[in-house]
Amino acid sequence: MSEKKTKPKYSLFSNVAYMVRLALNGHRGVLWLCLIIAFFTVGKTAAEMMVAPAILAIIEGGEGLTVLLTAVCGFTLLLVFLNGGKAYFEENTFFGRTTVRSDIVVALDMKRAMTSYPNLLDTRFRESSNQAGVAVNGDSGATESIWNTLTELLANTLGFSLYLVLLSGLNIWLAAVTTVMTVLGFLVNLRLSRWGYAHRDERAKFVNALSYSTNLLLERNYAKDIRIFGITDWVQEVWTKNLELFRSFAEKNQRHLFWGNLLDAVLALLRNGLAYFVLVSMVLRQEITVSEFLLYFSAVSGFTAWVTGILDGVFTLHRQCLDISKVREFLDWKEPFRFESGTELPEKPYEFRFENVSYRYPGAKEDTIKNLDLTIHSGEKLAIVGLNGAGKTTLIKLLAGFLDPNEGRVLLNGTDIREFDRRKYYELFSAVFQDFSVLPATIRENVTQSLDKPDIERLWRALELAGLSSKVKSLPSELETQVTRDVYEDGTELSGGETQRLMLARVIYRNSPVILLDEPTAALDPIAENEIYLRYNEITEGNSSVFISHRLASTRFCDRILYLEDGGIAEEGTHDELMSAGGKYAELFEVQSKYYSEEAVENE
Repeated sequence: MSEKKTKPKYSLFSNVAYMVRLALNGHRGVLWLCLIIAFFTVGKTAAEMMVAPAILAIIEGGEGLTVLLTAVCGFTLLLVFLNGGKAYFEENTFFGRTTVRSDIVVALDMKRAMTSYPNLLDTRFRESSNQAGVAVNGDSGATESIWNTLTELLANTLGFSLYLVLLSGLNIWLAAVTTVMTVLGFLVNLRLSRWGYAHRDERAKFVNALSYSTNLLLERNYAKDIRIFGITDWVQEVWTKNLELFRSFAEKNQRHLFWGNLLDAVLALLRNGLAYFVLVSMVLRQEITVSEFLLYFSAVSGFTAWVTGILDGVFTLHRQCLDISKVREFLDWKEPFRFESGTELPEKPYEFRFENVSYRYPGAKEDTIKNLDLTIHSGEKLAIVGLNGAGKTTLIKLLAGFLDPNEGRVLLNGTDIREFDRRKYYELFSAVFQDFSVLPATIRENVTQSLDKPDIERLWRALELAGLSSKVKSLPSELETQVTRDVYEDGTELSGGETQRLMLARVIYRNSPVILLDEPTAALDPIAENEIYLRYNEITEGNSSVFISHRLASTRFCDRILYLEDGGIAEEGTHDELMSAGGKYAELFEVQSKYYSEEAVENE
């Protein structure tokens, strides 16, 4: 059963008006150039059509050589002016049109960067983002190519009007039949060519699969696995399979286009044959001269081109406006969080309270967090432990305001965090998450997250506490060393442990009231990890902190430990209290301790 198509939110006229408003907002030259180029296009085509008939008329009239040469020079200068002017103005359209598209790109990027976190978990939002990206993808994207379409539509409409007057004065039926046959050919071609457009999602699927399998062969991320496991032949087979699927799709599309081109050729033959018959008959009856025959026959061909251009332009404009509608729909995507005019944030000290909080991820069958009650006191160092899937990271996201509970409330000093401007609320936190956000920028910029001049003393202190200062000092450019080679060939590739230290330095430099650490030392060796723990009090001095770790030994320095299980708090207390209780925390701690003890003996 075919899936019902969703009607676009915005109409063709609404989307054209939207683009015109963007152009009027500081880029008016885009609109003026569309008008000027259209006039030059029509003038150039009309002048080219007039050259041969006019010269032939001079010869037929027995005018002298001087008149003939004057006419040739005049038409030559006119065509040079029209061609040169059209080329000049077309060349100068680039900057304005690109600037309008760039404004839209910036708006889309801001939407992606600033949107509410739950939107990023919504596959519909991500798909909408991808569709909007198609419309701004280079000068062929709808948000830039629409100006070419509007210019051509305007030129074709002006040309159609001019040629219609010319042909109607000769033979109204010839103009009518030419129009009907042109429209018929266009409609048949349109129906056949729509197959490719209707199956564009299928084509995109094949292209994406082919691109992905190509990346498997080229990207260094996969190089080690391909060589170690000897799967080169398998990857090549996947690539070949995807290529064959795409080739099969392309052949189907070409078959549809072939029949359209064949029909178009037949209709063109009939149309031109009719024009020849009518015009030759008029010449034989001496109703028109040979030069007029040439003029009118050229007008028939040109008239057909104008009609086709109008119809094709309308169809192209319709497709482009569908893409532009996707852009506007993405920019209009509803934000579940409050981002302005919220309640003012309270002053320190900060106390957070979870009241009967439950949360379920979209599409999940069960809650990840279930009826959880928790109070985090100001300045408290809280550790959260538990097995995979217990809800530790989700709890952090709820606390940080990335997610809102499906049931219950998260309170800051007694106020539901949904009442605050969420971006201002984020300023209370700094965090090291499991997924690192290393930027292809300098170490200084990665730590400070700013292009402004930093507090150098504070920056070096953050690197020292994170255990990265010695590494940075050993680099040729120290703080100005570029990180990663994604952009800069001379960039430094940090190890996993060094990257975690860099992220920790970022947290220390920011010095937010609340520090969130989700497995911040997972990539560190035991000695380096222990160094971080010894400095933990200094790192979090004066701030609240929430620490997630699978290594239970690392939680001993925290004021309170929560053992999460099945989305709720199964055990709570200090390390000594939980060990004395002999529950699951103590059991898991003993298992880990035994492992490390046996490892130490083996090393000895």
